Amino acid sequence: MEESTGKKIVQVEFKGERTAYFVNNKSLPVELGDYVVVQVERGRDMGRIIRCGQGLNSIAELRPITQELLRKANEEDVKKHDENTKKEEEARKVCEEKIAARNLKMKLVDVEYQLDCSKITFFFTADERVDFRELVKDLAGIYKTRIELRQIGVRDEAKRLGGIGSCGRKYCCTTFLQEFEPVTLKMARDQSLSVSPTKISGACGRLMCCLAFERDYYMEVAKRLPKVGTRVDTAYGEAVVTSIDIFAQAVVVEDENGNEMRLTLDAIKKPSLAKKLLKLPKGRHEEEDVDGKG
Repeated sequence: MEESTGKKIVQVEFKGERTAYFVNNKSLPVELGDYVVVQVERGRDMGRIIRCGQGLNSIAELRPITQELLRKANEEDVKKHDENTKKEEEARKVCEEKIAARNLKMKLVDVEYQLDCSKITFFFTADERVDFRELVKDLAGIYKTRIELRQIGVRDEAKRLGGIGSCGRKYCCTTFLQEFEPVTLKMARDQSLSVSPTKISGACGRLMCCLAFERDYYMEVAKRLPKVGTRVDTAYGEAVVTSIDIFAQAVVVEDENGNEMRLTLDAIKKPSLAKKLLKLPKGRHEEEDVDGKG
């Protein structure tokens, strides 16, 4: 259970992986996974606690958190939430019809009802700025409540809808990633990956998020591995590194006869300086020797 001292900050998740922080001023005995009713800007909403405890107190020092936990969700709250879920499907169809009727260049992604129905949020994507003022009037006239149209990016769309990535796992943005980070082609090159868009793009059409958070591991391991083209000593003689395997911390080498071998890092070593000098063209020995002493 949540600790009884401190500011009692909890993180609550809503539909579409949307999260927000709340203060447990009433010292409710909440745990991870509990469904709770919270006070939001205009009304009340229901979500699930995904983080709680003293570890979140530092967040309150960085930014003011005024929204509160009101209570644990009861059967009536759950029933109301289920009813709203059905209403969201109906509202989606209505909104799509209005978008088509007004010929607006926008794509409706999701609809989210607040628990007390004091607000309905319509999430959409668009390539350009869209004047949706008349659309808001249409929807407000139908539902008689506060209407919010929120434009999101394609990465946010993937996060809200969820899915399975090319790796066979759920999207990182729907599991553990809290914030989106900038991703560049350089990150792919640093990891010796193809820069073909079809191979390094996610379902959202943007560069995969894993290129950013996996890069540090690649760079750290790469420091211990020889670079492609480096000559190394093996139990079978001298060879040249043709490729590296970051995860296995192994290399593929090719000997003078063109034979390829896959070796672990502890099975190779760089040739000594003495061997390098012996292989230099005549007339270069003295130059290398003088530089070494200097």
